Amino acid sequence: MPRLPTVDEVWPLVPRTHRRSLAEWTRLNREIDRCRRCPLGDLRAHPAIHRGSLRPRVLFVGEAPGAAEDRAGLPFVGAAGKRLDQLIHGVGLLESEFAVLNVIKCRPPQNRFSLEAAEACRPFLARQIEFLQPMMVVTLGVSALSAFRPDLLPMTAAAGHISRWRGLRFFPMIHPAAAARSLGFLRRWKRDGKTLASILARLGAA
Repeated sequence: MPRLPTVDEVWPLVPRTHRRSLAEWTRLNREIDRCRRCPLGDLRAHPAIHRGSLRPRVLFVGEAPGAAEDRAGLPFVGAAGKRLDQLIHGVGLLESEFAVLNVIKCRPPQNRFSLEAAEACRPFLARQIEFLQPMMVVTLGVSALSAFRPDLLPMTAAAGHISRWRGLRFFPMIHPAAAARSLGFLRRWKRDGKTLASILARLGAA
């Protein structure tokens, strides 16, 4: 697939000691809600902007909203979201310790990842990360990984392995929807989830 420039190439990350006001987060959400930078803004019911903590230890980033997310205006609330929530709670994260969002904020037709929409959304994604300042970013699916770390592709080799880049830890995983497609993907999802739990336990003890 074509390379997406990384978030850092558009909006550099700031030190974790920097803190942003809630008013700024509200302004950002309004910008996303009003955005018409690509055709998806006129097709969606609601943008799926964010759910979870505003000071997460771990930020889960998926590819784009589906039908359930378009209706709710929240990322990962459908079948894939339920599988993701099972993993989140299984690795021991509290409600205050995680957040979930997508590279693309509006649902693309037939749920097909759109490079045009990703280009339009990238400044929003970068500003979200700058505000949230997570300890770790868990990418979900190949398009999410490509938006951050195209150097780590292919997905099958990158998934389940932690790396550091630009002051953040990255942990790629397959998309939770993929775990429903085959027994092999399900086993990979569970195995990488156990690895994530082990890493978070070590970081929590450090």
